[in-house]
Amino acid sequence: MKNTHERITLASERSASERSASGRSLLTAAVLAAAAFFLLAPSHLQAEDIDRCQRRVQHAEHELHEAIEHHGRHSRQANHERGELHAARERCWRERRRWWDEHEHRWHTERDWDEHDHDRD
Repeated sequence: MKNTHERITLASERSASERSASGRSLLTAAVLAAAAFFLLAPSHLQAEDIDRCQRRVQHAEHELHEAIEHHGRHSRQANHERGELHAARERCWRERRRWWDEHEHRWHTERDWDEHDHDRD
Protein backbone atom coordinates (compact mmCIF):
# COMPACT_ATOMS: atom_id res chain seq x y z
CA MET A 1 0.00 0.00 0.00
CA LYS A 2 2.86 2.34 0.77
CA ASN A 3 4.22 1.83 -2.73
CA THR A 4 0.94 2.89 -4.32
CA HIS A 5 0.73 5.98 -2.13
CA GLU A 6 4.32 6.93 -2.97
CA ARG A 7 3.63 6.44 -6.69
CA ILE A 8 0.53 8.66 -6.49
CA THR A 9 2.43 11.31 -4.54
CA LEU A 10 5.36 11.22 -6.98
CA ALA A 11 2.96 11.37 -9.94
CA SER A 12 1.10 14.36 -8.51
CA GLU A 13 4.39 16.12 -7.69
CA ARG A 14 5.62 15.45 -11.21
CA SER A 15 2.39 16.84 -12.65
CA ALA A 16 2.66 19.99 -10.55
CA SER A 17 6.29 20.39 -11.57
CA GLU A 18 5.46 19.83 -15.24
CA ARG A 19 2.58 22.30 -14.99
CA SER A 20 4.89 24.85 -13.40
CA ALA A 21 7.47 24.40 -16.18
CA SER A 22 4.75 24.65 -18.80
CA GLY A 23 3.42 27.81 -17.18
CA ARG A 24 6.92 29.31 -17.13
CA SER A 25 7.36 28.45 -20.82
CA LEU A 26 4.10 30.15 -21.72
CA LEU A 27 5.00 33.19 -19.63
CA THR A 28 8.44 33.37 -21.25
CA ALA A 29 6.89 33.13 -24.72
CA ALA A 30 4.39 35.87 -23.88
CA VAL A 31 7.14 38.15 -22.55
CA LEU A 32 9.28 37.56 -25.65
CA ALA A 33 6.33 38.24 -27.95
CA ALA A 34 5.52 41.48 -26.12
CA ALA A 35 9.17 42.57 -26.25
CA ALA A 36 9.35 41.85 -29.97
CA PHE A 37 6.18 43.85 -30.58
CA PHE A 38 7.44 46.87 -28.69
CA LEU A 39 10.88 46.73 -30.27
CA LEU A 40 9.63 46.28 -33.84
CA ALA A 41 6.54 48.50 -33.70
CA PRO A 42 8.32 51.86 -33.35
CA SER A 43 10.06 51.57 -36.74
CA HIS A 44 6.75 50.61 -38.36
CA LEU A 45 4.95 53.45 -36.62
CA GLN A 46 7.70 55.88 -37.56
CA ALA A 47 7.31 54.93 -41.22
CA GLU A 48 3.55 55.46 -40.94
CA ASP A 49 4.10 58.87 -39.34
CA ILE A 50 6.46 59.89 -42.11
CA ASP A 51 4.00 58.73 -44.77
CA ARG A 52 1.19 60.56 -43.00
CA CYS A 53 3.33 63.68 -42.78
CA GLN A 54 4.12 63.52 -46.49
CA ARG A 55 0.44 63.05 -47.37
CA ARG A 56 -0.57 66.04 -45.22
CA VAL A 57 1.93 68.29 -47.00
CA GLN A 58 0.91 66.96 -50.41
CA HIS A 59 -2.74 67.60 -49.59
CA ALA A 60 -2.03 71.12 -48.35
CA GLU A 61 0.02 71.83 -51.49
CA HIS A 62 -2.83 70.60 -53.67
CA GLU A 63 -5.41 72.68 -51.80
CA LEU A 64 -3.24 75.79 -52.16
CA HIS A 65 -2.83 75.24 -55.90
CA GLU A 66 -6.59 74.77 -56.24
CA ALA A 67 -7.30 77.95 -54.28
CA ILE A 68 -4.85 79.94 -56.40
CA GLU A 69 -6.32 78.54 -59.61
CA HIS A 70 -9.94 79.21 -58.64
CA HIS A 71 -9.70 82.36 -56.54
CA GLY A 72 -6.40 84.04 -57.38
CA ARG A 73 -2.91 84.12 -55.93
CA HIS A 74 -3.71 86.75 -53.29
CA SER A 75 -7.25 85.68 -52.44
CA ARG A 76 -8.54 85.01 -48.94
CA GLN A 77 -8.85 81.31 -49.84
CA ALA A 78 -5.25 81.11 -51.08
CA ASN A 79 -3.99 82.84 -47.94
CA HIS A 80 -5.94 80.36 -45.82
CA GLU A 81 -4.39 77.43 -47.71
CA ARG A 82 -0.92 78.97 -47.31
CA GLY A 83 -1.53 78.86 -43.57
CA GLU A 84 -2.60 75.21 -43.84
CA LEU A 85 0.55 74.36 -45.80
CA HIS A 86 2.67 76.16 -43.25
CA ALA A 87 0.98 74.23 -40.43
CA ALA A 88 1.54 70.90 -42.22
CA ARG A 89 5.23 71.67 -42.75
CA GLU A 90 5.59 72.86 -39.15
CA ARG A 91 3.96 69.69 -37.84
CA CYS A 92 6.32 67.50 -39.86
CA TRP A 93 9.26 69.52 -38.65
CA ARG A 94 8.14 69.38 -35.01
CA GLU A 95 7.45 65.63 -35.09
CA ARG A 96 10.20 64.36 -37.41
CA ARG A 97 12.73 67.14 -37.93
CA ARG A 98 12.10 66.93 -41.65
CA TRP A 99 9.54 68.24 -44.09
CA TRP A 100 8.35 67.13 -47.52
CA ASP A 101 8.97 69.34 -50.53
CA GLU A 102 6.30 68.46 -53.04
CA HIS A 103 7.93 70.48 -55.83
CA GLU A 104 11.29 68.72 -55.54
CA HIS A 105 9.74 65.42 -54.37
CA ARG A 106 12.22 65.06 -51.55
CA TRP A 107 12.59 65.41 -47.80
CA HIS A 108 14.43 68.37 -46.32
CA THR A 109 16.29 68.01 -43.05
CA GLU A 110 16.72 71.76 -42.63
CA ARG A 111 13.87 74.09 -41.71
CA ASP A 112 14.43 75.99 -44.93
CA TRP A 113 11.06 76.21 -46.62
CA ASP A 114 10.03 79.41 -48.32
CA GLU A 115 6.68 80.74 -47.14
CA HIS A 116 6.26 82.51 -50.50
CA ASP A 117 7.33 79.70 -52.82
CA HIS A 118 3.86 79.61 -54.38
CA ASP A 119 3.81 83.34 -55.08
CA ARG A 120 6.31 82.75 -57.90
CA ASP A 121 4.81 79.64 -59.56
